[in-house]
Amino acid sequence: MKNAVGGVDTVLLLGGRSEIGLAVVRRLVEGGARSVLLAVRGGKPDEDAVARLRECGATLVEGMEFDVARPNTHEAVVEAAVARLGDLDVVIDAAAVLGSTPAYEQDPAGAADAAVVNFAGHVSLGLAVANRLRAQGHGTLVVLSSVAGVRVRRANYVYGAAKAGLDGFAQGLGDALAGSGARVMVVRPGFVRTQMTKGLPDPPFTTGPEEVAQAVVTGLAQGRETVWAPAKLRLVFGVLRLAPRAVWRRLPG
Repeated sequence: MKNAVGGVDTVLLLGGRSEIGLAVVRRLVEGGARSVLLAVRGGKPDEDAVARLRECGATLVEGMEFDVARPNTHEAVVEAAVARLGDLDVVIDAAAVLGSTPAYEQDPAGAADAAVVNFAGHVSLGLAVANRLRAQGHGTLVVLSSVAGVRVRRANYVYGAAKAGLDGFAQGLGDALAGSGARVMVVRPGFVRTQMTKGLPDPPFTTGPEEVAQAVVTGLAQGRETVWAPAKLRLVFGVLRLAPRAVWRRLPG
């Protein structure tokens, strides 16, 4: 539940090894959150991440088993998190995989698996979280989408299509929660320097996990429904989404 001054006390990070997700959690802990669950495959989060959160002030940092690609387990994951944390103040859905478009084109089954990780698995997960937030009458589900889903590009259309689905689902889920006291905040980062993007060239408007985390925390404080990171991407994509398709398909990777 929220702390004595109404701030965030409990945080559940789904995809507990996400660099962006961990950066958001650290900022929430620095702002007063004290109880954190890091949900990861295998149930054991990285020791360095746990130690750093404790150094920042968290009094409870634990791991729990979670696999976004196993939708039949997601209700149980949320129930287990509630049993350990109580009310969920902030739930961050950060599980994702980038992959390679040329590799996906040679491995259709692998592409379908990636779509589960980037979209389909988040449907059961989001609904399970929303049911809990609705019942407790407060809490925010933060969904890490991507500008790749705003308009899908040829260079990463498997990843982008999944993110487009996730973005639309998250918006609809937020509308479904309106008036319940719970809400959804959709985050649309541009290219972020992380291990997932290591080796790829930096396109315009590249950021790092800390910049995205600051945008997320600011968005939470302001009660926003959508966050762009960096903020200027909102205007950029407002123009780019109008570009003719013949032009759009020639954009470089």
